[in-house]
Amino acid sequence: MKLKTALTIAGSDCSGGAGIQADLKTMSMNGVYGMSAITALTAQNTTGVRAIQESTPDFLKQQLDAVFEDIYPDAIKIGMVSSGELIRVIADRLRYYQAKNVVVDPVMVATSGSALMKSDAMQTLITELLPIAALVTPNIPEAQVLSGLTIETKEDMVTAAKQIGDSCHCAVLLKGGHSVNDANDLLYINGEAIWFKGKRIDNPNTHGTGCTLSSAIASNLAKGFTLAESVQRAKNYISGALAAMLDLGKGSGPMNHLFDLHSDFAKEAK
Repeated sequence: MKLKTALTIAGSDCSGGAGIQADLKTMSMNGVYGMSAITALTAQNTTGVRAIQESTPDFLKQQLDAVFEDIYPDAIKIGMVSSGELIRVIADRLRYYQAKNVVVDPVMVATSGSALMKSDAMQTLITELLPIAALVTPNIPEAQVLSGLTIETKEDMVTAAKQIGDSCHCAVLLKGGHSVNDANDLLYINGEAIWFKGKRIDNPNTHGTGCTLSSAIASNLAKGFTLAESVQRAKNYISGALAAMLDLGKGSGPMNHLFDLHSDFAKEAK
C-alpha cells in the first residue's frame, strides 16, 4: 500500500519541541511520510524565543515548488508564518497546485508568550489562507483575534467558531484549553457544532501542543479519515504524548511525541 504523505509549512524550533521538528515527529508517529517547507528559523528553547530569521518569499516558493512537483502531499499543515508576504506566497502556490486537506494552525504566540506573527499578517491570513483551508485550529486567544469577539463561556466559543467558519468558509476547531472549560474542543463544520471532550492532564510541559495537534489532524486526513475522526484521533494521540510526562528543559518543556514507539530500533542499550 502506498504510504500517504503530509507537508508542514512552518517555522523551525531548534529545541525540537514545536514547529517543524514537532510536526515531523508527529507525522511519523501517525503513519505518514512527513515533508517540510521552512518559513523561518527560530532560536528558541523551553523558556522563550531569542531570535527569528525569516525565509525570503522566493526561497519559500522554491521549497513549495520542489515538494509539489515531485512528491504531491496528501495533506498540508500550516503553522508559524510571521509575515503577510510569506502568507501570500503560500496561498498562491497552494491554489496553483490545487492542494487538499489544508489545516491552518494560526500561530500568533509561542507557549512561552513570545509573539510569532506580525500584526499586518493577520488580515492576510484571514483573506488569503483561511478560504482555501479545510480546517483552522485556533486556541481561545487566537480565536478572539480572528473573530473580534470576547470568549469567556462555552456559548461564546460556539459564537466565535461560527463567526470564523462562516466568514472564512472553512471548518473551525476551537481549542478550549485556555481555562474556559476542561480541555473540551469545539469543531464547527457545515453549520454544526460538535464537542470533543478532553481530560485535562496535569503536565506543565505543553511546548508545541498546538503544532502537534494540527499535524496529527493533517496526518489522519491524509490517510482518509473524516475531519471529525481525524480530530478525535489527534486528541487521543496528544493525550498519550502528554500523559507520558516527559520533563526536559527549564521552562514549559516538550511532550513525548514518541511515547508509542516500540520497535527494535527504538530500544535502549542494555
